[in-house]
Amino acid sequence: MNSAGLGRKGEEQAAAALEAAGMEIIAKNIRSRQGEVDIVAIDKDTIVFVEVKAWSVYGLEDLQYGLNADKRRRIIETAKYFLSVNRKYNRMAVRFDVILIQENSFYHLASAFTESV
Repeated sequence: MNSAGLGRKGEEQAAAALEAAGMEIIAKNIRSRQGEVDIVAIDKDTIVFVEVKAWSVYGLEDLQYGLNADKRRRIIETAKYFLSVNRKYNRMAVRFDVILIQENSFYHLASAFTESV
């Protein structure tokens, strides 16, 4: 499977897992000039912006390279764009999660990073 297909499959798995955990998926693949957010979900009173990494080779220890400061900044800027367009969520707490999916492993890192990159 190519990397785009692996990424789409990973995003589908992540969305299903978030819903199974009681979260509501409100958007997927949000794009702005700054970047992209894979999944936007509601977890009680918190809006959650989720980056999904579906890797077949790299591990959890490599996440720092796939989610460097520039990538985190682009996710944060895209989240700000989303909130500016969808003002009804502006009063909610904001969280940035990362989900790493590998062949036999699934890691959900809640509050993986904050705006201060």
